[in-house]
Amino acid sequence: MKTITRRIWFEAGIIFALGVVVGLSINIQLVLDAFSGRLTLESSHGVESPSPSRMNDQALEPALFPIPVLLADIRELQRTGALLVDARTAESYDEGHLPGALSLPLGELDDRLGPFVNEFPKETTLIIYCSGFGCPDSFDVGVRLLEAGYGDVRVYEGGFPEWRDAGLPVIKEAP
Repeated sequence: MKTITRRIWFEAGIIFALGVVVGLSINIQLVLDAFSGRLTLESSHGVESPSPSRMNDQALEPALFPIPVLLADIRELQRTGALLVDARTAESYDEGHLPGALSLPLGELDDRLGPFVNEFPKETTLIIYCSGFGCPDSFDVGVRLLEAGYGDVRVYEGGFPEWRDAGLPVIKEAP
């Protein structure tokens, strides 16, 4: 009886291992993107984020979550009128931020959301960023902006560290 049980466990282990190997080989780009910290939906599968014009053409319900955006897309979005929003603290913003970014820290959002909404039309494309992939502030600010009525809110998950590490210009506020 022990021999039969061992054989069954051995065969089950082989089937499991083969399943893992086949699954990984089919999804190798997805696995590599996940471990490198890149966005996998857009970067490895060619899926486009819906543009504001396409969103208006379709009868879509308002977005519940911000759309991820890649570093390579930020400059093009800025050329089309997108506004960069820094969700980090005011001190971090002063130490360095992306060119053209506006400071809207998560910790001050309750006080600053009203003036922000009054200043920027809800049709504005917003790109929210913070301190990189481990920072949820940009996502949280993005959700609040969607709730406030903005229709095209995106999150740059690589945030300030990815921008800086790519050697792109950083603006520092004078002390």
